[in-house]
Amino acid sequence: MASNNRQKQIELLYLLREKRIREARESFFVFCQTIAPDFYLNDRPHLKELCEILQGLYEGPLGKKKLIIMLPPRHGKSRTLVNFCMWVLGKSKKNRIITCSYNDDQATEFSRFTRDGIELKKVFPYEIDYSDIFPNTKMSSDNKSYQKWALDGEFFNYKGSGIGGSITGKGANISIVDDPVKDAEAAFNELSLDKIYRWYIGTFISRKEEGAIEIICMTRWAHEDLIGRVLKTDMDAWHILKMEAYNREEDKMLCPALLSKESYQEKIKIMDSAIFNANYHHNPVNIEGRLYKAFKIYSVKPEFERIINYTDTADQGNDFLCSISAGVYQNELYIINAYYTNEGMEITEPALAEMLLKDKVSTAYIESNNGGRGFARAVQRILTEKYGTNKISIQWFTQTKNKQSRILTNSNFVMEHVYFPELWAQRFPDFYHAISSYQGKGKNKHDDAADALTGLVEMIDTIRIMPVEVETSGRRYF
Repeated sequence: MASNNRQKQIELLYLLREKRIREARESFFVFCQTIAPDFYLNDRPHLKELCEILQGLYEGPLGKKKLIIMLPPRHGKSRTLVNFCMWVLGKSKKNRIITCSYNDDQATEFSRFTRDGIELKKVFPYEIDYSDIFPNTKMSSDNKSYQKWALDGEFFNYKGSGIGGSITGKGANISIVDDPVKDAEAAFNELSLDKIYRWYIGTFISRKEEGAIEIICMTRWAHEDLIGRVLKTDMDAWHILKMEAYNREEDKMLCPALLSKESYQEKIKIMDSAIFNANYHHNPVNIEGRLYKAFKIYSVKPEFERIINYTDTADQGNDFLCSISAGVYQNELYIINAYYTNEGMEITEPALAEMLLKDKVSTAYIESNNGGRGFARAVQRILTEKYGTNKISIQWFTQTKNKQSRILTNSNFVMEHVYFPELWAQRFPDFYHAISSYQGKGKNKHDDAADALTGLVEMIDTIRIMPVEVETSGRRYF
């Protein structure tokens, strides 16, 4: 009797296993739950909706061939797209996929995860792996590089490339653009956005075969990003899946298991508002009307001829102090540090002194308007008494020229001859936001950052500096 019961249990488990395998072949969401049961949980309904939309796109019920996906970070969008590539290749070995991301490394990771997922073997016999679900889909032993590979019996099935990379000679019936914009720095740079769009219309869409499906999955950084431009061209052709991290009207998180309300509220406090709203609410920034259209970036410092600093002190209680240090090389400026704050002088005076010393500044200009002279003397005293140095020349002066006129006049020089360090949006988020959102026309809430940047530019132009009254160590220079 016990033996018969045991046999029936085994047969039942076998039948349930076979049923699960058949369901995974037919349902993309069940497929995801089967190969990654720890992530595709029932308390994450947004993943089920995403999977059902992707399956509808592939099989036809969605009614459109083009899909835009906007989900918050860490909510499974790229992971699900990798699984989607695996699933459709199991459905048909004739599928040909091209995926593109912001660079080759990112595209290679996407490709490798897809390829390795097909080859992954189960640890325990009772588990269900890819080969159980799609036993006829195997990797070719001769053609399985990280970026381009094929299934057994096929010449080509998958190509991954960075934006601007070569995908010529390959056609695809499934094309995916995943994260074409690296970060906020690229997103708020019109030249970068133009480059992405030119590549998209000139290279990427030419690889699509007749009747191909297309997916764009990205963060909505700016109105003129890739999504903004394709929707402006033909909005009706696209199905748009937009899920915000938090629904304000319902006071409800999209997926508390992946992002709790407490974590969400903490991010509000520490993140730049434009970057936060782009990532978690898909609200693009309008870069039209910005004074600075593009910023040059450097990764390697040259041998600086000298290091200078310019400080615009806070005029009133709600103003910001902005101090910028930069290396000078062949009449070009390389920003190395930025201090942007509305804290009081008891904080900013010692902080600026420490910054000047750390940055190895040789000459520092401090505007003496509205108390700046006393501020400059205090910084100089701290350098002498606390750090025992008088090697940094602190010069204070009265700025008499029109601020807005100066900023506008020097804006082209900033875009053409001032270089910002990689990841400067992360290093100096408040300063970055103040500069990147500064409007050429219309009212700006604060102009301290743009004023300090302009002053820094003027420091390397002796023609502009000479007419300004400057004081240093009790002496005057004209």
